[in-house]
Amino acid sequence: MIWALLGVPTAAGAAAFFIRPDGPRRFLLLAAALAHAALTAACWGALPGPVLGGYLELDAAGRLFLSLTSVLFLATAAYAKGFLKSAGHSKEEEDAEGFLFDNAPEAVFIGCLLLFLGTMTLAALSQHFGLLWVGIEATTLVSAPLIHFHRQRSSLEATWKYLLICSVGIALALLGNFFLAVAARHHQDLLMTGRELAAHAAELDQPWLKAAFLLFLVGYGTKMGLAPLHTWLPDAHSEAPSVVSALLSGALLNCAFLALMRVNAVLCAAGLADFTGGLLMGFGLLSMAVAAAFIIGQTDFKRMLAYSSVEHMGVLAFGVGLGAAAPAAMLHAVNHSLTKALLFLTAGNLLAAGRTKSVGEVRGLLRALPFSGFLWLIGFLAITGSPPFGPFISELWILQGALGRHHGALAALYLALLAVVFVGMATIVLKMCHGEPSERFKVVPAEDDPWRLWPPALLAAAVLVLGLWVPRPLLDAVKEAAVVLGAR
Repeated sequence: MIWALLGVPTAAGAAAFFIRPDGPRRFLLLAAALAHAALTAACWGALPGPVLGGYLELDAAGRLFLSLTSVLFLATAAYAKGFLKSAGHSKEEEDAEGFLFDNAPEAVFIGCLLLFLGTMTLAALSQHFGLLWVGIEATTLVSAPLIHFHRQRSSLEATWKYLLICSVGIALALLGNFFLAVAARHHQDLLMTGRELAAHAAELDQPWLKAAFLLFLVGYGTKMGLAPLHTWLPDAHSEAPSVVSALLSGALLNCAFLALMRVNAVLCAAGLADFTGGLLMGFGLLSMAVAAAFIIGQTDFKRMLAYSSVEHMGVLAFGVGLGAAAPAAMLHAVNHSLTKALLFLTAGNLLAAGRTKSVGEVRGLLRALPFSGFLWLIGFLAITGSPPFGPFISELWILQGALGRHHGALAALYLALLAVVFVGMATIVLKMCHGEPSERFKVVPAEDDPWRLWPPALLAAAVLVLGLWVPRPLLDAVKEAAVVLGAR
């Protein structure tokens, strides 16, 4: 099963580079997404056993994040079918997001998209910290061409910033692996997996463990988008096609979060939960504050969504740092991924109609694009933690965790930052949705492509359901994942 999960997207991605006709290549993308989703669903019946001597194994935490990745990839693959169809191949016809499709071969796009799924799957399956590092680094390399898809000056700048900043971060994470090995130097035969290190955590050298965690926090925190290490994220998410932005924000950030939490589990087992918890809460609140500052008055709605991702990575870090709220943080990862994918895919529809990311040029969405405008409004309410949507439940659960641990001042700061973000996004989104349609939207193509409408609609339905009812299997899954990742 594990080899199939890795092999399907990798083989399909390699094949996509050599398939010339558009139809079979697009079919391959959707077929691989469906196959990967089916294989992932089968893992909920029984977890597959370890392979490669324990280097690869699907535990409860990996299954949760792999499932998120697979669901989002299926939604974006379906959306991409409409996106690629509408793009066309004519030099006279601009595609939906304002660039000439000829300048960015579709084969490279689909091939890298499938390889991106393969590398994120590797990150979810890796138990050995060295192999986990390889998986996280591989996600950077295969996703860079996706960010540069528009072949514009701004997208080139965003791609280089993404590569350089994330490479520096991942280099520090590699140094963290070395420090972790030094901490376990008295056990030469110890396999560098989270499970074995946690089992012998009391015998590890604590100063080296602390140093390793600091390096991992900076390294994987960079890829996760924690402030002040987040600077690549707004440019990359803003410049990538919306179908790619949905995966970057909804799936890729989770891979880095999972990697950081696997290290956190080892330190919690070593009795250093207070050390890691304080750092995670501090970086979490800092990320929320930085995001709030940049969301206020934002003039680019895709950058607004990017800074929202920084905010929610802060919420995840804060929740895990609290310890008791770790299951809530796992649930919030689910809610954030679904909601952010909904918003980015809907943003793609807005770009297709108006061909602008400028907030000032978008008005009257509910009249000009009723379906997409409604989804945009739903997504805003959900991502800002408004009831009755999923993020409200998980953010409230985190707040209860803070109050339960008698962190009244931190809980007040957490609430205040959430309120600032709500006001900042409401000021932008409500102006976009209401009023007379702006000139760019007075004559727009009808919303007649179901491939660009039903994926975000289904995501919106899922976010609404999770706000009204959290299924018992999902609730058990987030609790099991939190235990694996060191909940206390």
